[in-house]
Amino acid sequence: MKSHRTPPRFEPRRTGNAFIIATMLLSLCILSLIKARYCSVPNGVCVSKSQALAELEPTEASGMVTPKAGEAALPEDEEDEGSSITSQKIKIVAEKAAIDLSKPICSETSKRSNVCEAVGDIRLQGSSHTILLHPSLTDREWKTKPYCRKHDPPAMRNIKEWTMKPFPIGEPPPRCTVNHTVPALVFSIGGFTGNLFHDFTDVIVPLFISSYQFRGEVQFVVADIKPWWVSKFIVILKQLSDYDIIDANNEEDREAVRCFPRVIVGLSFHKELGVDPSKTPTGYSIVDFKAMLRKAYGLERPTAAPSGDPWDIRRKPRMLIISRKKTRAFLNERGMTDMAMSLGFDVRVAEPDATTDLAKFARLVNSADVMIGVHGAGLTNMVFLPEGAVLIQVVPMGGLDWLARDTFGQPSPDMQLKYMDYRIQADESTLSDEYPADHPVLKDPYSIHKQGWNALSKTYLDNQNVRPHLGRLRNALMDALKHLPHGRKEA
Repeated sequence: MKSHRTPPRFEPRRTGNAFIIATMLLSLCILSLIKARYCSVPNGVCVSKSQALAELEPTEASGMVTPKAGEAALPEDEEDEGSSITSQKIKIVAEKAAIDLSKPICSETSKRSNVCEAVGDIRLQGSSHTILLHPSLTDREWKTKPYCRKHDPPAMRNIKEWTMKPFPIGEPPPRCTVNHTVPALVFSIGGFTGNLFHDFTDVIVPLFISSYQFRGEVQFVVADIKPWWVSKFIVILKQLSDYDIIDANNEEDREAVRCFPRVIVGLSFHKELGVDPSKTPTGYSIVDFKAMLRKAYGLERPTAAPSGDPWDIRRKPRMLIISRKKTRAFLNERGMTDMAMSLGFDVRVAEPDATTDLAKFARLVNSADVMIGVHGAGLTNMVFLPEGAVLIQVVPMGGLDWLARDTFGQPSPDMQLKYMDYRIQADESTLSDEYPADHPVLKDPYSIHKQGWNALSKTYLDNQNVRPHLGRLRNALMDALKHLPHGRKEA
């Protein structure tokens, strides 16, 4: 904008100075007109209109925009929005020109996760796991595996690597076949998925952390896809994205080039089954995650508090026993059930597995006030428990307190659950039937730990069943009752 300034006063005899000042003012006016014509962007970065349109022309090549799930695509011959769109595109190019190339595209967000991000002219080729970036965004190549266990070689072994690099030098970038108007979020569902604990802690919770900020306006690009996995968790995926999932490995058009205004490759990990609100863009937490799950599955109980109706069956607290059959099984499940019923519990027993209908099981868990189970993936269903419910983890013998704490103990308070553990003693474990009393397995578990995870897992997780003392367990359940909002302080 031209400046309205009062001309300086001067003496008639100083005609030379007057001429110089007039020349300077005229130059400023001309420069202001040029800036108004060619630099009409708020951040003041000057890019000529012809240059901007030349850079953007390849992105416009297709005219095809990916619709939201269930919506029809716009026809290719639909008229452009005119000058408003043109100015918006010029602004995008100007913002790209201002990006500092010294800023890394990829960074470590935790010991478990790397995330790569770019904003600007981005072209994604799923079949080759390649993302091409405008040269103003980077001048080097970046590689990453978008799965949240980078510290775990066995988990990462089958995760395909993605490459991010600048457009090829000396030739035009590949022509866009599909234009997207929302960011792309690229992640893998390879690794240890198929185990419910890893489904949530490695993928679903990090996916929530990374995508909830977009309120559905984000396009998921899934690598190493497992169709059955997507089907199992589709209601959660639909809560986080309004768009149909793109299967990076199986594009119908193997030569497809998808153009995005922004891309994020990899998910952010905070902690096991947890969200650190201080690290999320708007302060959302695991409580918001649980609210999202209730909405996704239509769960009726946000809290464990019973209704005010004295005839409502929910005034009787419900206990859910997570059953196991292969390893770490309860050998006296029937006795546990009868004892809990004698304390006034409405008892249900269920064994989830990979084929379990997750929506139906989520509703069962949400109906419970107390959930008890031996350490294992089944306890991950705690995410469906209502606020104020009690989680009791039965910890197998073998010095596994740290494992129980890290996986389910520490996440519980943030989920607004009361956590209790029941530690199996030697005479409650089948290991006492297999080994003499002075054997290191019973006497010195940490000598087994020193042999590595495989030895620990084989001995204490894969080769142990439990038989809790009903007297000890009764005391634990009586304590659990005291934490429930059912007005039952005594058994």
